[in-house]
Amino acid sequence: MNDLIYNQRHIPAEQYRYGFRTSAATGCGWIATYNALRLLGYRVDIDELIRWYERMLPLIHGNAGTSIPAPALRFHKWGFPVKMVVNPKHFDEEAKNAHVCILFYRWRRKWKLGAHFVALHHTPGGFVGYNTFKTSAGPDPYGPSLRDFLKKHRFFGAVLICIKDKRPA
Repeated sequence: MNDLIYNQRHIPAEQYRYGFRTSAATGCGWIATYNALRLLGYRVDIDELIRWYERMLPLIHGNAGTSIPAPALRFHKWGFPVKMVVNPKHFDEEAKNAHVCILFYRWRRKWKLGAHFVALHHTPGGFVGYNTFKTSAGPDPYGPSLRDFLKKHRFFGAVLICIKDKRPA
């Protein structure tokens, strides 16, 4: 699989398990990392990527998803310049200066609470994300502002991981 993953729910249950669960259930962290690497033009060994994330939290093994700083740590270990931004007021400016980003956010629907990672980048038409919604079938347009996108969907607790390519420009 060398293309982008637009919807984690389309990954067959027996393929790319994340801990004891399916990647459809808890794989958004490794999928955001995979998509970010693909957007940068790198090849990815998905099995190794999943194993690294599973070792990151040795007792949990991905069963509760991916820790918030894990993608930043992984990219840093690979030698990419990485910056974590926690104030949404600075998301747009910082994301425009990065080659690719990973956005973490929390969501709530009635009594259900969850969290999600997505890969995104800025284009001349605005921000574009990958694997954003349960219904995603391709790139998701976020519009001109990440802050406005988060507000519109009532996502909260967001953290933006900004990544620059390690290859010389």
